[in-house]
Amino acid sequence: MSAAFSDETIERLIRISKEKPLLPETFVPWHEPVQDHDTFLPNVLISLQGHPLWDRLTPEQQRELGRHEVVQSMYSYAWTEGLACMFFNRRLLTLTPDSVEYRFLLRELIEECRHQEMFSAAIDKIGGKPITAGFWHRFWSKLTVRYMPDDGLFISVLAIELMTDIYGKYIRRDKAVLNVLRKVSELHNIEEGRHIHYAKLWLQRYTQNAGFFRRTTYSIIVLLNLYFLRTLYVNDTIFERIGVENPKAYTKAASRNLRDKLSKHCLKDTIEFVQEFNGFNAITRPLWRWIMNVTI
Repeated sequence: MSAAFSDETIERLIRISKEKPLLPETFVPWHEPVQDHDTFLPNVLISLQGHPLWDRLTPEQQRELGRHEVVQSMYSYAWTEGLACMFFNRRLLTLTPDSVEYRFLLRELIEECRHQEMFSAAIDKIGGKPITAGFWHRFWSKLTVRYMPDDGLFISVLAIELMTDIYGKYIRRDKAVLNVLRKVSELHNIEEGRHIHYAKLWLQRYTQNAGFFRRTTYSIIVLLNLYFLRTLYVNDTIFERIGVENPKAYTKAASRNLRDKLSKHCLKDTIEFVQEFNGFNAITRPLWRWIMNVTI
């Protein structure tokens, strides 16, 4: 075990989890009503905002688009955290109950299950109806959770957590957003910080000495997870619900616009992580430019 990934470090994370638990039932002010002036998502995270088609929407349609998309993002977080829990349970079977990693993963499972319940409650609070993952999302997700090596799955978990962490920062800092959603984001941000720290420590033993092929593979895994989230976020059904003409045209424009917005506002931490293990090269740079509009 590397010096960074020491028993003492993980014991400290376990102790924080036990001594300072954040319970959604008491941390989030679920009793507060949704007011007409409340928004649901900062403009910087709304897929269509900034595109000329945005100005064709009424203020109510703009607000509703934010509501539907924050529901979609919370559903995506909960669903991917459920996949992560499947992986953690798979890994637990390879560890002994007295190991520090075993005990930390149990704490992470407890917190991830609470997060899933919290996101479900938040969706219900704002009257959301998420569009569930389709066949191919489910097929590839279940396949990777069952058969991908542990290091690849830890990279996948970390990629999702880095993105949700950035989204949470934008949400909780926007005072116009419904307070319930800001507190949900605050709780998630605090606990995910420990999970991100643990995952980075765990991956150091692989990334610090990774060869060209492994670094390339890791970079592509991170990229595909970002694309996975983006494709769960923008959907024809959402634009049908807010009552636009030609929803497919709006979806196409929103998808391209969101790709550019994510590149500009949301990928800094993820790019820095990939740079830490030298994941950008002649193979991966063109893929990142094509899929996420990122220039490295």
